[in-house]
Amino acid sequence: MRRPATTITISDQHAGRRLDKFLRSQLKGVPAGLLFQLLRKGRLRVNGRKCEQNYRLVEGDVVTIPPLMVEMPALNAPRPPSALLDRLSGVVLHEDADLLVIDKPAGIAVHKGTGNPFGVIELMRHRRPDLPELELGHRLDRDTSGVLALAKTPTMLRHLHGLLRDREDEIGRHYLAIVAGHLPDDVTVVDAPLLRRDADVVVHPDGQRAQTQVEVRRRVADRATLVGVRLLTGRKHQIRVHLSHTGHPIAGDDRYGDPRFNAQVASCGGDGLHLHAATMVIPLPEGGELTVTAPMPQKWERLITRGL
Repeated sequence: MRRPATTITISDQHAGRRLDKFLRSQLKGVPAGLLFQLLRKGRLRVNGRKCEQNYRLVEGDVVTIPPLMVEMPALNAPRPPSALLDRLSGVVLHEDADLLVIDKPAGIAVHKGTGNPFGVIELMRHRRPDLPELELGHRLDRDTSGVLALAKTPTMLRHLHGLLRDREDEIGRHYLAIVAGHLPDDVTVVDAPLLRRDADVVVHPDGQRAQTQVEVRRRVADRATLVGVRLLTGRKHQIRVHLSHTGHPIAGDDRYGDPRFNAQVASCGGDGLHLHAATMVIPLPEGGELTVTAPMPQKWERLITRGL
């Protein structure tokens, strides 16, 4: 496909954004390698000059993009299965000019990957073609349900990423989990450094600082406990590893959990990881906070009522 030469004048929405990230968002389907090649050769210019890919755009910059002869597979991308799209029907918890916050179903990854052509972000773009710049504000594990914030504008995306990167405790992230056994009431903060080891995460003295606040919410006889969890830091698999470290792993956790407890939960009709992002408190750029809550999954209530 031939893409004609174009010029783009940078608005305040994109000011401060890295040039390479801006180009990839505007030229979806164009190989990243081609964009970097054009930048290196000076054929893709900013204000008539050659620019490095990490250049931070300024409002009023003029980006000149040469004609491109490229294959554009994104234009002919297959439509997601209707059943998958239907799972994201009625999931919107909050929407304004900058944010779209949804209740993510468990079992759907947040973005596509190997062997997984459609994640939440791809599905939402199909459902909302009026939001061409929709991006993930943060991430949840595939099997975690609950509050997921999507940025509708580059400004909000940078704001969310900045909060998570620089002040990781300023976005309030509150979860619910069903864990094995009788978690003691005196377990209030799990403070254990986490180290990535291949695909897994382990508690290790050489790891990054990691803190998780835990509160007992409800007892399920002596077999399980419903807990409220707040992330004080944001490490990969943090809640799952920390709760497993206490000896009370999350129900349905096939990586850090207890196979016997998982089998017991499954026999009572509980499937998948029982971890739910219940509430997010987001500081807003203009001041104030936005609090969004996703109700506990109904199947959890049935499981707890049965007493596992």
